[in-house]
Amino acid sequence: MKKRWLVNLLMLLLVVGIATFLHLKPQHEAVSNMVEISTLKMGGFDAVKAEFPTKAPTIFEKHNGYWVMRKPYAARADQLSVQRVLSIIAATTATKLPLKDAAKYGLDQPSLKLTLSGSQGTHVFSFGTFNPVTEEQYVGYQNQVFLLSGQYGEAAATQAIEMVDKVPLASAERKQLAGFDLAHLEQWEENALKVQLGNDGKWTANDPKAKPTQNEMNEWMDFSWVQAQAKSVEFYTPDRKQTYPSFEVLLRDGKKVHFDKMQESPEYLLARPDEGIIYHFANDAGFTMVNPPVNIK
Repeated sequence: MKKRWLVNLLMLLLVVGIATFLHLKPQHEAVSNMVEISTLKMGGFDAVKAEFPTKAPTIFEKHNGYWVMRKPYAARADQLSVQRVLSIIAATTATKLPLKDAAKYGLDQPSLKLTLSGSQGTHVFSFGTFNPVTEEQYVGYQNQVFLLSGQYGEAAATQAIEMVDKVPLASAERKQLAGFDLAHLEQWEENALKVQLGNDGKWTANDPKAKPTQNEMNEWMDFSWVQAQAKSVEFYTPDRKQTYPSFEVLLRDGKKVHFDKMQESPEYLLARPDEGIIYHFANDAGFTMVNPPVNIK
């Protein structure tokens, strides 16, 4: 019995010793075989062009620090969408090959050619076929072939209408918000309601019965006009002979942004004639946008 106890004790000490050794043993970092496709910087570009074999190209340019779409539409661009297109410059891969046979990788007739231009020069990325095993896409750049996730090609091939900014007000306009003239909406015609945000940061309403709460008004403006995005957008040609219930967003520089309420249900449609865009909102979201919490009593 004593001998068996000693054997068990020695085995325990051995296990503890091994565990301690492994715990204290210096851990060497695994050597990664991933390589970067480029050392380019995202901020070094001011033009992006995505070309396709069977449809019109999508072209973006940076204006006053913000991306705008030039083709196939002239519109404010969704900034994140453009950044996703540019993210290819930071892609990494485990497969990098010399470009000797373009046809082998579908790069002789690419499905997409992405051209980035700016202070770092002009850089062209060509997108070929997909590897049937890894389901990754062959991308040609500077006489090399890289095997990359399909997300990079998908980002650049997104339908152009989906890459239009879905926020009704431009970033510069949102910073200039000073109030809303809602007098030409049915629910506010009797009050001729106008709410304004003073330089002191306080909200006032022209109706003496209104008792706006500052926090509620700030939350309403932030939720409905600073952060809110439409579900989708569409382009249209304004009919100057057609009239709709309307309202205006007031800016600190004295400018006004006009919106027409084209529909309430099943979707809430707000049209911005100066941009030729209709913004599609859920019914409840659109209703909230034009009904500030003024607490009329």
